[in-house]
Amino acid sequence: MKSHIIWALALACARSAAAAAADDLAETAPSSTYFTQAPTTAIPEGSNWFTSAELGAISTSGNTTGTSVTGKIDARHEMSNWSNEYIFSGFFKEDEVVNEDGSRTKNRSAERWQVSAKAAFKLLQDGNRAFLLGSHVNDKFGAYTRYSTLAVGYGTQLMKREDKSVDVEIGPGYFHGESATGEQDSGMTVHGAAQLRWRVSPSAAFSQTVSVERGTTNVHTVAETALSTKINGTMQMKAAFSARSDSKVPEDKKNTDTQTSLTLVYSF
Repeated sequence: MKSHIIWALALACARSAAAAAADDLAETAPSSTYFTQAPTTAIPEGSNWFTSAELGAISTSGNTTGTSVTGKIDARHEMSNWSNEYIFSGFFKEDEVVNEDGSRTKNRSAERWQVSAKAAFKLLQDGNRAFLLGSHVNDKFGAYTRYSTLAVGYGTQLMKREDKSVDVEIGPGYFHGESATGEQDSGMTVHGAAQLRWRVSPSAAFSQTVSVERGTTNVHTVAETALSTKINGTMQMKAAFSARSDSKVPEDKKNTDTQTSLTLVYSF
């Protein structure tokens, strides 16, 4: 079987030269959906954008023909009192099947899109913040084909060392979902999230992120483990394992979906 792997770059742009002033831990640690680390230096007058994008793809041909693509764009808007983050991510997989009559049919076995926006107001004490988070997931083949959440709350940095940091946040929220069977589900939730970031070496960083939304009928959990290595000043190689889990799913669906990826990240 002939197989080739295409690792493609996504382009990113920033609208301020202050992006280069971010601390070493922020530069090397993989980006996170739930926590954004602002530069330790003061934000100049006005505001700044820090943007990164990642993309990975696998294409196979021969006895097995198919394509899978995963990617994410993460845009941060840093201001003196606010830290805002906008994320768009997607994943799809398509296989080509040979029928008995020799004809070929393309079947899509995975298609997931996610968009989220987060506004965090920086409180007086360093590392403390009040946040508002909204997200929407469209997963054609998941236990929930649509899942939207809204949460508000308080976040703080429990630990900050030269090579490690731990952030947590908690607050009430609301969710609305539609299962694969078409059943509608909604209600109040308790949102909690935590992230560990560890600079393993000057060129490598590890992160572990967990987010839990506990409602009256469902517990929705998202976790990601990632290791990134610097290639140069703006490019990183990132290996990640992520899992999404729901406690309430249709009978023909599994509770947990996992994804292992290797992507190139371009940012400045």
